[in-house]
Amino acid sequence: MRKNILFSFLLIGVSSFLLMAVTQAKAQESDKVTIQEIEEFPYCCLPHKGPYTDIPDVIGQMVQTFREQNLFPTGPLIGIYYSVPENTKAEEYQWEVGFPVTAQSLIQPPLVLKQWSFKTVATCLHTGSYETAIKTITKIQEWMDENGYVQAGPFLERYMDMDPAAVKPENLKTEIWIPVKESRKY
Repeated sequence: MRKNILFSFLLIGVSSFLLMAVTQAKAQESDKVTIQEIEEFPYCCLPHKGPYTDIPDVIGQMVQTFREQNLFPTGPLIGIYYSVPENTKAEEYQWEVGFPVTAQSLIQPPLVLKQWSFKTVATCLHTGSYETAIKTITKIQEWMDENGYVQAGPFLERYMDMDPAAVKPENLKTEIWIPVKESRKY
């Protein structure tokens, strides 16, 4: 009987260790930088010029306008960022938030229908608060430098949680895309 109890504890311990190892391996895999080919897609957005602290208000305005125009997203909320903060004053940042939509969507101002046309992206899944996504962006940029790629377009963030308010900040999921092309030096 005592051997059975010890064996059970040992089995539970080994099983827990294996589950933890698999979970950790998947987490490491999910934050791995990869190159992906992306299909072009139309998206509807609300362009904005100003600091990133405006994001919650702009998202609120965009969602309200989406509803008023009876538009339906075909994918998760996205943010596209054109400015490099190190080279630009916050009030000059250019960015937009929106959703993928069908090409037939009837869009009215202030919303704008655009096309994501960058096919090759370096991508990585960021887990954590939106404010810490710069760490993953830096990681992607370092990977690009080490692997012979240069940036070829704006950053795109896909916010993967349906209800971010219901998710702890450290568990938020953001897929980051950086359009790339191969560097001539390689």
